[in-house]
Amino acid sequence: MATVLILGASSDMAIAIARKFAEEKYDVQLAARRKEEISALKPDLAIRYNIQCTIHHFDAEAFSTHEDFYESLQPKPDVAITVFGYMNDNEKVIRDQKETLRTIFVNYAGAVSILNIIALDFAKRKQGTIVGISSVAGERGRQSNYVYGSAKAGFTAYLSGLRNRMYREGVHVVTVLPGFVYTRMTENLRLPPLLTAQPQDVAKAVWQGVRNKKNVVYIKWFWRWIMCIIRWIPESIFKKKKL
Repeated sequence: MATVLILGASSDMAIAIARKFAEEKYDVQLAARRKEEISALKPDLAIRYNIQCTIHHFDAEAFSTHEDFYESLQPKPDVAITVFGYMNDNEKVIRDQKETLRTIFVNYAGAVSILNIIALDFAKRKQGTIVGISSVAGERGRQSNYVYGSAKAGFTAYLSGLRNRMYREGVHVVTVLPGFVYTRMTENLRLPPLLTAQPQDVAKAVWQGVRNKKNVVYIKWFWRWIMCIIRWIPESIFKKKKL
């Protein structure tokens, strides 16, 4: 039976993804900074889907622990999915250095740190799939969230390069670019219903991306065209927009 590792397993999207892979008969390794938040999920998945489920401590910002964390996993996963992320109000982020660094560390540096380790192991085994949950916010810098967006832009570029690097090693890399998603992280935002997905939509898209070896996945198809239009707006006009 194949095994999926979910990094950042306490988020709404991660829980939905865990349920989807368990439904598809994957054993599940749940990794989160606060293990107590997913303690009830372990027996639920194990009993409901008749699979093996384990819980592990993982902190995206504790870079020095990442190698030991991965070495402790038995068995090693066949699929690794990074779901963790951090977003605060942009004005708070640019005025507080701790918030600036946390935004960068969680959304970019932490993800790169652990995925480098996982990718080397997958390459050695000549198999495996890596999934990175990035964001359409990284497609173009906008005044409303440019620190978060820049971190996600870096992560998207990293995943693209990793996919190119790992292709000859038999390892596939999937970049997932959700638009708006109803989660605890966005519960205080006024989101347009037509453009906003549910965590279950993300889970289904991630599963299909892994199964069909897709390179880039948009949760709702029209986000690909929305971001295409946004990228092509001339800078002389774009800088005047309140986005």
